[in-house]
Amino acid sequence: MGQCVTVLTLAAAIILKSWVLLLLTPFVVYPFAWSGHFFFEKNTPAAFSRPIWAKACDWVMLKDILTGRIKW
Repeated sequence: MGQCVTVLTLAAAIILKSWVLLLLTPFVVYPFAWSGHFFFEKNTPAAFSRPIWAKACDWVMLKDILTGRIKW
């Protein structure tokens, strides 16, 4: 879900020609993901120690969901 919000934010930034929104796009998903980690899973997000790796894994997971490799 978070990656879909990221894509929508990117589209909005391009349509609105907003450089600020464009710069914030990679970080839109973090409050949602972190709240899930802290309140439901009771663990620490990988984004704290390896932010680029964590973001890359988010995109791989989205690809796996869209291709049916991961069922939800």
